[in-house]
Amino acid sequence: MRAVTVYRLDYGVDAGYRTRHPIGSVLERRKQERVNNYDDLSRLARRLFVLDTADVVHIVIDVRQIRGMIIPELTSDCFAG
Repeated sequence: MRAVTVYRLDYGVDAGYRTRHPIGSVLERRKQERVNNYDDLSRLARRLFVLDTADVVHIVIDVRQIRGMIIPELTSDCFAG
């Protein structure tokens, strides 16, 4: 599994630049790369984090993180305590 950070774009008033503010994360649970991984994760992030219909274009994910950090899966020999 991979955790992919979800950002909300904020357009600056001064020069028209964009800043990204992290608002949460979605989990990539597929074990292999598929054709539409990015599109599916973007759709899931928008479904979870959008405030209204105008906010849809401001929700983005980081493409570099999709192939980045891998979170180890829980196995039977992992326990708390």
